[in-house]
Amino acid sequence: MKASKHIQNILARLPHEPGVYKHFNGEGVVIYVGKAKDLRKRVSSYFNRKTYENGKTRMLVKKIEDIEWLVAPTEQDALLLESSLIKEHSPFFNILLKDDKTFPYIVLKKERFPRVFSTRRVTSDGGEYFGPFTSLRSMRTVLDLCKKLYPIRSCSLVLSKKNIDQKKFRVCLEFHVGNCLGPCVDKQSEEDYDVSIQAIRHVLKGNLSVVRQELQKELDVAVTGLAFEKAESLKTKLASLKLYRAKSTVVHPKIDSVDVFSVISDNSAGYINCMHIVSGAVVRGQTFEIKKRLDQTDLELLQSAIPLIRSRFESSSREIFTSFKVNVALPGVKFSVPLKGDKKRLLDMSDKNARFFMKDRQKHQEQLDPEAATERLMSGMQADLRLKSQPRHIECFDNSNLQGTNPTSACVVFRDGKPAKRDYRNFNIRTVEGPDDFASMREAVYRRYSRLLREGGRESLPQLLVIDGGKGQVSHAMEAIEELGLRGEIAIVGIAKRLEELFFPGDSAPIYLDKRSSTLKLIQNMRNEAHRFSLAHHRKRRSKEAIASILDEVPGIGPATRDKLITHFGSAAKVIQASEEDVAKVATLKIAKAIKSRTFL
Repeated sequence: MKASKHIQNILARLPHEPGVYKHFNGEGVVIYVGKAKDLRKRVSSYFNRKTYENGKTRMLVKKIEDIEWLVAPTEQDALLLESSLIKEHSPFFNILLKDDKTFPYIVLKKERFPRVFSTRRVTSDGGEYFGPFTSLRSMRTVLDLCKKLYPIRSCSLVLSKKNIDQKKFRVCLEFHVGNCLGPCVDKQSEEDYDVSIQAIRHVLKGNLSVVRQELQKELDVAVTGLAFEKAESLKTKLASLKLYRAKSTVVHPKIDSVDVFSVISDNSAGYINCMHIVSGAVVRGQTFEIKKRLDQTDLELLQSAIPLIRSRFESSSREIFTSFKVNVALPGVKFSVPLKGDKKRLLDMSDKNARFFMKDRQKHQEQLDPEAATERLMSGMQADLRLKSQPRHIECFDNSNLQGTNPTSACVVFRDGKPAKRDYRNFNIRTVEGPDDFASMREAVYRRYSRLLREGGRESLPQLLVIDGGKGQVSHAMEAIEELGLRGEIAIVGIAKRLEELFFPGDSAPIYLDKRSSTLKLIQNMRNEAHRFSLAHHRKRRSKEAIASILDEVPGIGPATRDKLITHFGSAAKVIQASEEDVAKVATLKIAKAIKSRTFL
């Protein structure tokens, strides 16, 4: 079924990332929520089919008028998000997931001699809930590990001190097979049992290193005391722990009624993502674009946006997670900056969605207004490189030589961030002997801008000069600029290949731009283009000299005859390609036959 133009634009903007998607009908109502390992491939599959497996899917596609998505760190996290969003919106077409089935948790009950077991109901009974687990197998693996490491009871007896003292219970089969140490008949003290529970709590939280260290200490003591049976048991426990791999998740039931905010910005706008968490599940996620006034920082944008977004959603959350400390007057609300764990993963997820939204908006704006994209790039470069004006005209130099022979240099020109190939220039280095890259750079830069000054004046000069190289190449390029009296009129920056650091004249320390920076990507693109253009010219020059030297080796051809042939045919290569008759018309038949009798590579 063919998608509308609006839907096609959305499909083109979808990322190749795991996440959840929401289909809306014409009235703006969510009619379906789904998960995907690859959002673009999965959502696009609804619209590129000629037939559908059932009538429900065909009807769903007919009703889709809009699509929203939320990026998740993993496919498993997308499954959890899908479940929480379905419960929030109850979409009509999610008939298979509209019952009360939930993902399982592991609960550590709050009672004397606590039990540890799986459940699908999270209640406010004071117990500790760990999960949810998207796989029953992974949940059972965790439970089995806990039981292997620490024998605890599995019965539901009320083990009050009174009941135990009155000897109301008898040991069961679990005691006889070693899975329980018999707290019901006072064979295990409450203190000893609580030590096991504390260790199990570490396992459920994923703090395996703590458990491993404690077991190793016990093993060392057992070996020192020659308690070989206990040592063997502890060694088996350590082996079980080593085989186990904890699986963390984005959500946690203890994280309840929380708002998560993250911000990222470009030169013209800030993009703020807000997620609302209820009982550990993400029930709402949305990104807002805020136009900048003057030079607002990310902190200022976030501080002004938080009250507005909370007011719009009528949020009553008493805790807010942000990526840095904010100063917002919200009575009764606690602000936190998570540094690790599930809370930090929620913040990372919010940041990831804000980044995708920014890239999507920028791509959309470029399609509608290419000049806006150019303006954003130029403004970004001006800010990143601290330039006096936007670098609308940029030139980049690169040198080539082979063990000091045939040294050449190339200059590529970019205007408004795009190659201007008609303005590219090559230079055969004249004054440098041997492999002197610094002197070659100085000569090429001097010749380039002395000619521009003669022919076009200062108006023809670039705003930025990029040098392929580090401090040495930059300083020699600067010497040429100063000799021409252009200091302060052309900004110079060098890019070194090893760490992609940028060097400025006179600065011993380089600067490092974000690898995702548009400024760095453009400079890298120019450097690569200059290298390609310079290398092509260098190879062509070496090839011409090789062919010319071959002509010199042909018997009977002196300098005068060689020049006469090259002038007539245009190049030494064309002399070799010409027929014997044509060569004989310019030189002699003997020379023509001599040329044709040789093998040229």
